[in-house]
Amino acid sequence: MGPVNDESAARFRLSYVPGVTPAKWVRVWKERIPDVPIELVPIESTSGADCVRDGTADIALLRLPLERDGLSVITLYTETSVVVVPKEHAIAAVDEVTVSDLADETVLHPLDDVLDWVSLPGEESFERPETTEDAISHVASEVGVLVTPQSLARLHHRKDLTYRPVVDAPQSQVGLVWLTDHTTDHVDEFVGIVRGRTANSSRGRRGDSGTEDAPKSPGKRRGERQGSQPRKIVGDKKPKSRRGTTGRGKNAGRSRRGRG
Repeated sequence: MGPVNDESAARFRLSYVPGVTPAKWVRVWKERIPDVPIELVPIESTSGADCVRDGTADIALLRLPLERDGLSVITLYTETSVVVVPKEHAIAAVDEVTVSDLADETVLHPLDDVLDWVSLPGEESFERPETTEDAISHVASEVGVLVTPQSLARLHHRKDLTYRPVVDAPQSQVGLVWLTDHTTDHVDEFVGIVRGRTANSSRGRRGDSGTEDAPKSPGKRRGERQGSQPRKIVGDKKPKSRRGTTGRGKNAGRSRRGRG
């Protein structure tokens, strides 16, 4: 890890990849720890965990899987994968599709693709777009279609395009990642915010500094309820809580449609 100067030590640096929105956790941080500025450091999806390994960030919201050597990782959620198509495309007329429905389509495969395909569906395009954003522009030009996490389809939304879930496509997970050997009080505080720990929680600091899914010691007294506190997150181990979040599974109430 690179050297940490006085200026960087005075702030908390959070990196995040495209499609991830840390705003709700940043807001809670500013309310609870106003004397420590939080700095947002956007990074590319393809950079992996370099930002925490080289000291650019104290903690990061990254896409999984990644090489976990020396890292603490908490899986937060799994995203639905969607196919992006022009609004006039036949796929736009159905609620959802399967990978086999894309067999006759030219499926674009950008160089920054975050989906772990065993075999790419459909017909291969002439060349691979540099980025997901470029690929979506190609979809608008009717060069092909694109399968991508729903958050990226939303991030690069265009009025002339739409998207539909691909129920059996690979999915992307998002996780909270930091260096295990750099589990500072501020890192632990942010982990607690993401997990939904209340400001009045009796759980001591450094309580979440272990590896993913490590058992936590519950506090003896429940914190006061705070309506603004974010809850939709995996890993809150408080007893009596019913607010655990599961990853996004297959869409409920899907209607299966055949392709004409």
